[in-house]
Amino acid sequence: MKAKKTLTERLTTRYQLVIRNEENLAERTTFAFTYAKVLTLSVILFVILFGSSLFLSKTLLAKWFDPRHAQMEANKKLYQLALKADSLAIEVDRKDKFIQNFQRILRGDTTNGFEDPAEALRGQERPVRTSSLRLQPSDSAFRREYEQSDGAVVALASNKYRELQETFFFSPLTGFVSDKYDVKKAHFGIDIVTKSNEPVKCIADGTVVMASWTQDSGYVIAVQHRGNLISVYKHNADLLRKVGNFVNAGDIISIVGNSGEMTNGPHLHFELWYNGNALNPEEFVTF
Repeated sequence: MKAKKTLTERLTTRYQLVIRNEENLAERTTFAFTYAKVLTLSVILFVILFGSSLFLSKTLLAKWFDPRHAQMEANKKLYQLALKADSLAIEVDRKDKFIQNFQRILRGDTTNGFEDPAEALRGQERPVRTSSLRLQPSDSAFRREYEQSDGAVVALASNKYRELQETFFFSPLTGFVSDKYDVKKAHFGIDIVTKSNEPVKCIADGTVVMASWTQDSGYVIAVQHRGNLISVYKHNADLLRKVGNFVNAGDIISIVGNSGEMTNGPHLHFELWYNGNALNPEEFVTF
């Protein structure tokens, strides 16, 4: 009587699988195996298939197998949109305050705590009114520089203007300078005389932050460039761009005219402002 085989013997017993041709029973292929090898290969194959299925169900096939996937993706997008909206709101608020403050400077508005630099140069002191609208840091720096330097222009060779001096600016138009930049006369730009109806070009890439009519300067357009640089074009006959428009360097933005009360002939009054400080345009632009 044969003794029963143990489990180890059953697993290690060698078998051979022979594949023969059905027609002539010729031997084609043989496979040697044991139950232990078959069991091991089966476990490895199962683990690979299970791991692959789990990975796919969490990644590529998640939208079909995971009912929470759609909600999780929607929550991620909502969170990202909320962050962008907050950032945009802060940036828009900052830009709005900067534009409003700059527009007051162009209009010569001395209310809301802003002091005219010409008054500071003459040494006239007057109380500063307070309101809900606060001065921007650039205005405070602008005022301090003129009061402390007694109207002297900051040296253009200083480091903070070096970047501007190394940048190429388009000339807004061709003509001759009839009235130069003079801080003591509160003339914070230059007057360029040319023929009437000549096109005025933007000196660099930027966004239009002001395009309106004022009683003193007529049609005025101002462009915000990178690095807190603003170019201003006054006494135009017509404005060709609106607030918010992006303009490239060399684009035509207005037409030379004689609008406003403070003019006596067709010309362009051109100003450059950098971080709230008026610059001499002739130091940076060739006319």
